[in-house]
Amino acid sequence: MSDDAPDSLIPYDEIVQEALRAVVGRVLGEIEQGGGELPGAHHFYITFKTGAPGVDIPKSLRERFPDEMTIVLQNKFWDLNVRDDGFSVGLSFNQVPAKLDVPFSAITAFVDPAVDFGLQFQASVADMAPEAHDDAENDAPGSDGEAGDHPAATGSEDGSNVVTVDFGRKK
Repeated sequence: MSDDAPDSLIPYDEIVQEALRAVVGRVLGEIEQGGGELPGAHHFYITFKTGAPGVDIPKSLRERFPDEMTIVLQNKFWDLNVRDDGFSVGLSFNQVPAKLDVPFSAITAFVDPAVDFGLQFQASVADMAPEAHDDAENDAPGSDGEAGDHPAATGSEDGSNVVTVDFGRKK
């Protein structure tokens, strides 16, 4: 495709993003239907915009992660509830239980490292600029932090099954 492509009157990028987010909903829905047990070695990294409309997380987490946050659904989560527009789940942060409510539109990445599968999304919230915050201390090379270590952060040039959908939009 060239840069001279005409503007589309069909919002293909939005349609594809919505369809791929439905994959996340279906996977989480199947886990919920199965009683919240993950089969085999499956586990999920879900990254989302903490300031997106509809995201409901404890104030302490929003202060710690003012732009984006990655959660892990693996061993210790509870009350997974999947809806048409998003999901809620209970997780523990530093041994403090918390309930998170996340709309699918806020998700920017979904990864299942057990099978080398991942999806990356454009934030669907228009003009949502990140707030200023301190640099993360857990994403330096060689660190043990979760947020920077999942496959979605490395891209897909390694032959993995990460799907990145990035449609340019003319303004």
